[in-house]
Amino acid sequence: MSESPARVPARVRPMIDERLSALTARARLVLWWEALWPALWWPLGTIIAFLILSLLGIWDMVPTGARPYGVGLAALVLLASLVPLVRVPPPTRQRVLARIDRDSPAPHRPATALADSLAGTPSDPGTLALWEAHRQRAAAAIDSMRVAPPRPGMAARDPFAVRGGLIIVLAAALIAAGPDAVPRLKSTFDWQAPQSAGLPFRIDGWIDPPHYTRLPPLLLDLRGGEVRQAKAPVGSTVVVRAAGSADLSVSAGRGLPSIEEPTGNSSAGLIERRFTVRADDELVVSSQAGASRVVIEATPDMAPTITFSGEPQNNARGSITLTYRMGDDYGIDTAEALVAPLGQEGRRPLVPPPRITLALPIDPAADEDTRTTSDLSASPWAGATVAMTLVARDHASQEGRSETKTVVLPQRPFTKPLAKALVEQRRNLVLAPDERNRVQTALDALLIAPEDFTPELGVYIGLGLASARLAAAKSDEELLDVAELLWAMALQIEDGGMSQAERDLRAAQEALRQALERGADEEEIRRLTDELRQAMNNFLREFAQRMQQNPGQPNQARPDVQGRTITPQDLDNLLNRLEEMARQGATADAQRLLDELRNILENLQTARPNQGGDQFSQEMNRSLNELDEMMRDQRNLRDDTYRQSAPWSQQNRGGQRQRGQQAQPGQDGQQDQDAQGLADRQQALRERLEELRRRMRDFGLEDEPGFGEAEEAMREAEGQLGQGQSGDAVDAQGRALDALQRGAQGLAQQMQGNGQPQQADGSDGPPQQGATGPGGLRNEDPLGRPTRNRDWSDGRVRIPGADESAAVRARRILDELRRRLGDPTRPSEEIDYLERLLRRN
Repeated sequence: MSESPARVPARVRPMIDERLSALTARARLVLWWEALWPALWWPLGTIIAFLILSLLGIWDMVPTGARPYGVGLAALVLLASLVPLVRVPPPTRQRVLARIDRDSPAPHRPATALADSLAGTPSDPGTLALWEAHRQRAAAAIDSMRVAPPRPGMAARDPFAVRGGLIIVLAAALIAAGPDAVPRLKSTFDWQAPQSAGLPFRIDGWIDPPHYTRLPPLLLDLRGGEVRQAKAPVGSTVVVRAAGSADLSVSAGRGLPSIEEPTGNSSAGLIERRFTVRADDELVVSSQAGASRVVIEATPDMAPTITFSGEPQNNARGSITLTYRMGDDYGIDTAEALVAPLGQEGRRPLVPPPRITLALPIDPAADEDTRTTSDLSASPWAGATVAMTLVARDHASQEGRSETKTVVLPQRPFTKPLAKALVEQRRNLVLAPDERNRVQTALDALLIAPEDFTPELGVYIGLGLASARLAAAKSDEELLDVAELLWAMALQIEDGGMSQAERDLRAAQEALRQALERGADEEEIRRLTDELRQAMNNFLREFAQRMQQNPGQPNQARPDVQGRTITPQDLDNLLNRLEEMARQGATADAQRLLDELRNILENLQTARPNQGGDQFSQEMNRSLNELDEMMRDQRNLRDDTYRQSAPWSQQNRGGQRQRGQQAQPGQDGQQDQDAQGLADRQQALRERLEELRRRMRDFGLEDEPGFGEAEEAMREAEGQLGQGQSGDAVDAQGRALDALQRGAQGLAQQMQGNGQPQQADGSDGPPQQGATGPGGLRNEDPLGRPTRNRDWSDGRVRIPGADESAAVRARRILDELRRRLGDPTRPSEEIDYLERLLRRN
């Protein structure tokens, strides 16, 4: 027989009853919340919706008399939403105990057992013992009993989350209302009509700087009680505007004169005052809100500055290049070069001196030089000695002047004596019309011996017509007509034999020049550049044919003043750079390059050949071209050799064999055949170098040590390739390529001392460091070594020009890095380095 369970001690029973009472009270609250919260959301949702409408200003949009009806309707909806809340039944004790038993981990409903009692008064001891054991087990589970947090089940009741949307909209309405939130809520219950229709009182003040300063408006703090400080450029407009007040008073001194009468209708409550900032002054504003004082400090607009950055440069075709530097605190509006005659006292010209419009800097804040190239070839003042002053004007019509320089205006070169004489007489007639008799005498003198001066009948008739018109001229207009006739005759005499290709070339140059001056768009610049390139190619083609037919004529290409031969590729590169500058907005630099191109083409027609060095120069140019091609072939051969001996290809072949793939018959033979092909190519290159060295010795040039080293390295690489040692051959081929480059540089230096043209300063030898030629072509490589204007690159890598912008250079460098990174034949160390470079950018 088992031992009966011990009875619950009497001292423990109060603790159990207290614990059960606390659990019962908590469970009752949880049941209340789970029943009230779903019903409470109806009135809460109604209140939130009402607040949203009020914060959005809906009640301000309806008439005042309609607001009570709206509020009453909202109240009825709120009362209706309270019905479910009133009908919520209170939780019973049985539900409370059942909630405790459901949330507790103990089995057999211990809370219900502790709160339960036996029906009646049983006398059976066994029944009492069994009941007492049951209560004891329930009391033992009192510590494990708990009540879980309330779970009202709103997600199931509101599957579309309307309650969350209402809260988000309420938050957005509060943000939108801002400081007007409380007034909008109050206006909901404001059911009285406004006493007057006037505007609410408000006073504002601000300063509008002149538009050319590009400064934003400055707001003024017109709250009374303190003195405010403000700075404004001279010429700014001060505006004070008040609404809802008829007693605005604004006063200022002489530094702030009023620019117009008060505007607005005082009876309607809108008043405005305007002033112009001329000097430092104080503004006093009095209104029903109090008095405000604002001390305004006038910032003066400084006059612009402009200076010469270098001497004016006259170009060969009658244009002038001016280099200058200008600046202003708010930007320059216009700039020009003024020309005044020198040595013309007491004389009146027929036409005023030319005014050269100057290009403005691209970045007004940048302290850098700006260039302007202007064509004065057709001006009657061309060739005259004048005083030139640069003038810059800002938007406030203030003017800044540079120092005055004495300049001889450039003129177009004329090679024929009669054309030169007519141009000179035209200038004399325009600059000194009162001394026309001298021009008349000169024209009559040219008519004396037509067989010597004017063998052509048309020219003789033209001279006679010009002399007759000059003698009969009675007004300045008629004298100008004679001057234009003399100019037209000079052009016809000089360019009468010009071919169609030359005419097309000059027309294309002029069209592009005019487009650059007027700031044409990118598409037009590209089209005109293409037309100029086509006209230049046609002219060079015709020029080459003419030189072959007349080798002794003076019209033959020659090296420039720094001893370099200009090639068609150089001219094409110059055009590409010109187009790039125009696209970037560097109009002045583009015009300078166009002028240099015109000078180069003009030199082709006016220069005489170097008869003594033609054969030598042709042979040397051919040798240099052959060296260029030889180095390119050696570089390609080294790359092919490296690909064959690359570690990754050996690993792939080894991996395939380790996976059990048997090599195909003849595979090793195919590899040997490839190696033999590389060796044959290396042998051909070595033999070409030997032939080149022999020809150089025949022309009396010393054998360069670099060529000998290159030949030995080629021979070594040839033998290694024949033995299948591709990895060692790559090193030998690299040494051969370096030796070829050293030999080419030494050969170029020898050529400069053997019958080649002297430098501009009359000295022989390589050009001085830093010298540049047309289009900025340098005489040395980036390491300062003379290049004789040779392009030793392989044509695949382009070194950016110094005139390119930083953005263009950076983009090209990144493109080149990405191209190299995408080449799988490059070593893994190089690929890792390229990846690090791109990550840093």
